[in-house]
Amino acid sequence: MKTIAVYAASSTQIDEAFFEAARQLGRALAQHGMRLVNGAGNMGLMQATADACMEAGGEAIGVIPTFMIEQDWHHKGMTQLIETPDMHTRKQTIADMNDGCVALPGGCGTMEELLEVITWKQLGLYFHPIVILNVNGYYDPLIQMLERSAEYNFMRKQHLSIWQVAHNAEEAIEMLLNTPEWDSNVRRFAAI
Repeated sequence: MKTIAVYAASSTQIDEAFFEAARQLGRALAQHGMRLVNGAGNMGLMQATADACMEAGGEAIGVIPTFMIEQDWHHKGMTQLIETPDMHTRKQTIADMNDGCVALPGGCGTMEELLEVITWKQLGLYFHPIVILNVNGYYDPLIQMLERSAEYNFMRKQHLSIWQVAHNAEEAIEMLLNTPEWDSNVRRFAAI
């Protein structure tokens, strides 16, 4: 377990509890010798996680498309900044670099990244642990919707083990360390 992707909000107008969870996750990654990779945003939970990781002695790699750099939306203090031509390449680069991922609370972009990596895992294209850090029950409705998808046979019940749900940073780290890699043989179960 070397590099962990963290999907997270860029919003600054959110409850302090979400910022504290992001800082705790950043510190925990550094303390466990894990490198962070994220979308290189210069505000919100993306910045809070990266800053806490680096302040605790860890590395934080940011992956961001050119148009966001042109808008000056990038974190200028990352250990390493990787520029991509577009959003699709950004997401693929982050997925290719990581050994597991954690989704902190976020809006459409964060949820889209989370659902895409869940889909890739369902299709046998991604094999690493996926952890939803469900701060203050933020993701409860999404988790219920995913469970409903299985209940209504839009996906198999075994696909509910694609992700794990943590309630704090230490739980998330434990799940990253102890969740076995997904097997490519799951491709035969992709369709229902």
